[in-house]
Amino acid sequence: MNGRILVVDDEREIADLVELYLKNENYTVYKFYSAKDALDCIAKDTIDLAILDVMLPDTSGFTICQKIREKYTYPVIMLTAKEEEIDKITGLTLGADDYITKPFRPLELVARVKAQLRRYWKYNKVSEQEENIIIHSGLVLNIDTHECLLNEQPLTLTPTEFSILRILCQRKGNVVSAEELFHEIWGDEYFSKSNNTITVHIRHLREKMNDSVENPKYIKTIWGVGYKIEK
Repeated sequence: MNGRILVVDDEREIADLVELYLKNENYTVYKFYSAKDALDCIAKDTIDLAILDVMLPDTSGFTICQKIREKYTYPVIMLTAKEEEIDKITGLTLGADDYITKPFRPLELVARVKAQLRRYWKYNKVSEQEENIIIHSGLVLNIDTHECLLNEQPLTLTPTEFSILRILCQRKGNVVSAEELFHEIWGDEYFSKSNNTITVHIRHLREKMNDSVENPKYIKTIWGVGYKIEK
């Protein structure tokens, strides 16, 4: 299945280069240099993944990410300038699934895109078999339809958040390190000790679930080791 990818970057050389590499992988690319045109596309076209530059002339990539998360759960990858840690944290907090720092290697971006789409399609695929359900203390995850309920109320999760929660639930009672989560979700070698991607996603999950670090009902931090959900 060929993915439909939205690319938004006002640096035309970068946007054109990303488009070229993605088209070489047979993806359909919707490329824009401004937020307004991108938002028009989001409203009328079906998208499978978005690549958003943080800095745009008419608004920020964060705003586009927020608009996407109001209605859609497809993956969002943010492009951040240099090593702006606050941009990475802000993007992940607003619902982005991954970030990549400029300047970047196009092949690395393509690898990230493929990893995100694999998970998105896997967990949104409608299964003809019996539904695969995880139930734990008021939490219900449907692996086949990517739906989540908390105390009978729908919980809107990004693909990355859903994957983290699924892994922790499937391995409940066991500690899962941030590195293990990263490798199981992305399946690549881009993890480093300073990478706080998982930490930010965990924090966002807790906020959505009204969970706390001090007295967690669901996700417990084992300091210096990782995370776990008690049996």
